[in-house]
Amino acid sequence: MTQAMKDFLRERNIHEVECVIADMTGIARGKILPKDLFLGEGEMRLPKSVLLNTVNGEQPNNRPYVGVTDPDMICVPDPATLRQVPWAAENVALVIHDCQNFDGTPVGLSPRAVLRQVLKLYCDRGWQPVVAPELEFYLVARSSNPHEPLTPPLGRSGKVESGRQSYSIDAVNDFDPFFLELSTFCKQHQLGVETLIHEAGAGQMEINFTHGEALELADRVFLFKRAVRETALRHGIFATFMAKPMEAEPGSAMHIHQSVLDTATGANIFSRADGSASDLFFSYIAGLEQFAPAATLLFAPHVNSYRRLSRFMSAPTNVHWGYDNRTCGLRIPNSTPANRRVENRVPGVDVNPYLAMAATLACGYLGMTQELHASPPMAGSAEQVHDHLPRNLEDAINRLRECAPLREILGDLFVEAFCEVKELEFSTYSRVISSWEREHLMLLV
Repeated sequence: MTQAMKDFLRERNIHEVECVIADMTGIARGKILPKDLFLGEGEMRLPKSVLLNTVNGEQPNNRPYVGVTDPDMICVPDPATLRQVPWAAENVALVIHDCQNFDGTPVGLSPRAVLRQVLKLYCDRGWQPVVAPELEFYLVARSSNPHEPLTPPLGRSGKVESGRQSYSIDAVNDFDPFFLELSTFCKQHQLGVETLIHEAGAGQMEINFTHGEALELADRVFLFKRAVRETALRHGIFATFMAKPMEAEPGSAMHIHQSVLDTATGANIFSRADGSASDLFFSYIAGLEQFAPAATLLFAPHVNSYRRLSRFMSAPTNVHWGYDNRTCGLRIPNSTPANRRVENRVPGVDVNPYLAMAATLACGYLGMTQELHASPPMAGSAEQVHDHLPRNLEDAINRLRECAPLREILGDLFVEAFCEVKELEFSTYSRVISSWEREHLMLLV
């Protein structure tokens, strides 16, 4: 426990501390400790198996991954993540923890440890990734019936959006009370939110983050999702980060802009001294082209994710690349040489941010270290090209399992455990009889 953390808790008269980790799904797990107990313990213990929960609360056979005794792990607070919780009724702090074995080594099943592992590979090469995520999400009316379709909420005008309002200022202003409070919470929570726009769907919004170091951005995204949900509840509505929450509306993405700096000079290694694109830039793109299909399970981790990845729904179904081409899975925005970057448009907003960041950086790293060559850029529309990415969760599981280079970077144990968690989710989902089946099959076949 650092002195700075002790001073933070004392100066803000903190009563309780939320000690959190992210499981494989990206759900916050942990304990809420009284301040004195937090200061006295200095660490938290949780069963390793906590990391293996499915989104519906089940677990696969965890013995191959945690052992037959279901042992504890030590969760050590990261001082850089200590924040005050702005919406709490009392003075409450939050701190994200790293998961460690009792010998001090990282727990390889932890998503935060997986991202740290990828970042170390970059560090060993003298490289520092820089990322900037863009998050789309929907505001929806409250509903207690999961069998009813979601609908947009009422704004201050008392009306529901009847059509799509891309970039509409008035549509955003209709939810001014929500966004004003969210903006305040984000500032107090030190989330570094940059811009807000209304996206294409009814009630769909997009938040952009300032660029920065990958682990810090993953932390901020992890905390931002909770901040949005909490704010929405305070305003009588729901916020959802499902990839495809409504049948007739576009899905929600988490586009990741990424570049790499030379640690010694601070220069963008994607550009040469004369401003032209470097070989490493094209190799990075090639790495995403070659390995993103196998990494799709980390970009589209739920059964619902694949409803978003369909043609003509403002989502990519390929990993072609192009200059300022939003029909491609990989877009190169117009920029100066110092800001040359790649935008990965494949991830949905339903991802675990630590794993999505780790996966996209792993693909680029493999491209650069293997000196891969990118295909020619796509000049026209790529909307008709849909032969690269897995089409469903089961296909994505198999693709990741079979990719030896990604397994080596992300960790064999992690990849196998993550695939088992997703297999269990798919198995549970596959037992559900949908309303479509009852409507069209019950009396007709």
